Amino acid sequence: MILIVDSGSTKSDWIAVDSNGNKLLEKIRTKGLNPAILSEKKLRKIILKNKDLKKNRDLVTHVYFYGAGCGTEKPTLMLKEVLEEIFTDAHVEVNEDTMAAVYSTINHEKEAAVVCILGTGSNCSYFDGENLHQRVVSLGYSIMDDASGNYYGRQLIRDYYFNHMPENVKIAFGSKFNMEADYIKYNIYKQPNPNAYLAGFAEFMFLHKDSPYTIDLIKKGIRLFATNMIMQYKEELKTVPVHFAGSIAYFSQKEITEVAEEMGFKVGNFERRPIEGLVSFHTKNKKA
Repeated sequence: MILIVDSGSTKSDWIAVDSNGNKLLEKIRTKGLNPAILSEKKLRKIILKNKDLKKNRDLVTHVYFYGAGCGTEKPTLMLKEVLEEIFTDAHVEVNEDTMAAVYSTINHEKEAAVVCILGTGSNCSYFDGENLHQRVVSLGYSIMDDASGNYYGRQLIRDYYFNHMPENVKIAFGSKFNMEADYIKYNIYKQPNPNAYLAGFAEFMFLHKDSPYTIDLIKKGIRLFATNMIMQYKEELKTVPVHFAGSIAYFSQKEITEVAEEMGFKVGNFERRPIEGLVSFHTKNKKA
């Protein structure tokens, strides 16, 4: 049994497959397993609390873990040790979450590519076939994350309040969400995960793509992201494609392709849910 894990700080998705990629269990979800903020004891407790993982742990031969908080050595090693203690007969690999986007989109194990994440947040890296390179240090969602779900949510709220939305779009937006100022401020400034709250508004764009306003909004965000992030790799873009992972990218494929033509880079693959692409990667490339 092979376990593939895609973990954030709030939740972790687990898929159990055989060497041919056939699913052996229903998708498992646990709390997030971020080793940068959780203790060894807490990590172990979260994993063993799941009955399916505890019951089948002796059958596991490989664990491929991709997660938040796994970008530095010390927490990564701690989590690896916890996983090896629980899945005693398994080969364990722990990678930062960005590598999930890389492995789920590239066409073969050694393919060089620029890989972008457009989901709740956004990111862009260059994978040279072996190592990952980033030229911009993220300062978090409030300053960066162009073309992400939280970026578009923020833009939609601003346009609603600044009266930049066409009247029919504004009516539809106001009908779908609670747009009371106190409610919005409470969720942004008083509640945890304001980035996820803002990202919850982004779905509206894809339900109203018949409006020129919406198309323009999507493309403005993509142009900003391409200018600030993708074009950091101007030399690499001469020879490699740009792959995209995440729901925002998946539902913006047409707009991304049009911006790519404007700016002169080649669009590659789109993967809505990286964990599903990881199953293909780890079986096709004999990583299992």
